[in-house]
Amino acid sequence: MNNQADIGVVGLAVMGENLILNMESKGVTVACYNRTTRKVDDFINGRAAGKNIIGCHTVEALAGTLKRPRKVMCMIKAGAPVDAFIESVMPHLEAGDIIIDGGNANFVDTNRRVAAVARQGLHFVGAGISGGEEGALLGPSIMPGGAAAAWASVRPIFQKICAYTDDGEPCCDWVGEGGAGHFVKMVHNGIEYGDMQLISETYQMMKQGLGLSNAAMADVFAKWNNGPLNSYLIEITRDILGYRDENNEAVVDQILDTAGQKGTGKWTAINALDVGQPLTLIGEAVFARCLSALKDERTAAAGVLKGPQTVFEGDRTAMIDDLEQALYAAKIVSYAQGYQLMRAVAAEQGWDLNYGGIALMWRGGCIIRSAFLGRIKAAFDTDAGPVNLLLAPFFRQALETAQDGWRRVAGTAVQLGIPLPAIGAALAYYDGYRAERLPANLLQAQRDYFGAHTYERIDRPRGMFFHTNWTGRGGTTASSTYNR
Repeated sequence: MNNQADIGVVGLAVMGENLILNMESKGVTVACYNRTTRKVDDFINGRAAGKNIIGCHTVEALAGTLKRPRKVMCMIKAGAPVDAFIESVMPHLEAGDIIIDGGNANFVDTNRRVAAVARQGLHFVGAGISGGEEGALLGPSIMPGGAAAAWASVRPIFQKICAYTDDGEPCCDWVGEGGAGHFVKMVHNGIEYGDMQLISETYQMMKQGLGLSNAAMADVFAKWNNGPLNSYLIEITRDILGYRDENNEAVVDQILDTAGQKGTGKWTAINALDVGQPLTLIGEAVFARCLSALKDERTAAAGVLKGPQTVFEGDRTAMIDDLEQALYAAKIVSYAQGYQLMRAVAAEQGWDLNYGGIALMWRGGCIIRSAFLGRIKAAFDTDAGPVNLLLAPFFRQALETAQDGWRRVAGTAVQLGIPLPAIGAALAYYDGYRAERLPANLLQAQRDYFGAHTYERIDRPRGMFFHTNWTGRGGTTASSTYNR
């Protein structure tokens, strides 16, 4: 047993334990600590027995086992617990040592922590990690950012334990300064919310609208997983729909229809509002989870609020093909919106994000991994990449091919009374983005009418603002304007 560790990991929940075992399996000696020290003992005597893993009962003991520069990685709940841990470990570190937060932190907090830790002569790394339990154990996607001086020290470990693409590229590279790593992980999670909601809506359309059995739906998802929709989430949906318990009952049918969330999707939607980006699909995915949580209200409303009694009488096979197109088109929109958000925040923060490289990091290990991401990387490998992914030739053609089926799905869902908030939002965004003229002229006239908020004119240069005294009773004073 090595008595000096290459890295210390704090937090022995699912992700922490599995990352430690992953590291050890790659030849990394790991020291571990948990505030509840019984967990340390249970781990050392259980899954970690006989391995190069050192159990510690105090933060001081943990720091004492580490090679210099010390690297301490916390895998604990976001927010105040991370700040408390930083305060507790800093007295046991020295200049040049590295603190790593591998949890789902808000990137604004990571910005602050990078600066605060630097003032103490230490380096802080915010590393977004995706892949769940299996990814943590076998190879996740890792998105590190923060103090660039720390990258040379953490890179050997991170790129040993991360997933790799089929081409042998590591699904881990330096993202950028400050909270860039945690920001990119946040956007990843927002896209994950969107993907999961799109798949769930497609499932409901097949189950409620077309009356398909779980076995039939499992077959559909299995088929889709061999085509353009090939992805981890499509794959596990196939498995979930085909899974039966010891009583031969479909487990998915026994699960209460209320979805939980840990906040990263909400952060993504809030951040989009802060920077004025129309992240409509991911926003609807977050709100869909909120609506699902109103189970008691929905149960009561189901008895009194009436909807259409229409039954689908069309060609089921053709509608399943249309659903594939709708799901694919909406997925393109989800990623396009996510990348628009990354562009906007990168400009605001002064980050030079490698958008193609980000797609590469998501190709393996993470929850949204899919063949689709290779197309995104290819789009950004051309010059500076598209202003919007919808305009990249491959995606533009894909949307043109998909949109007839996409529209049929949306129309049929309305007729059947089946909610498709994310698929519908994606279609509305597509139609809005391609519209040369939107009705915002009327909206701006209304704002000017009641609040003297001014407007620009189509026959004058941009940046010139005008006000109309609509009633004849107002004055010439106008309000200031802003874009967010």
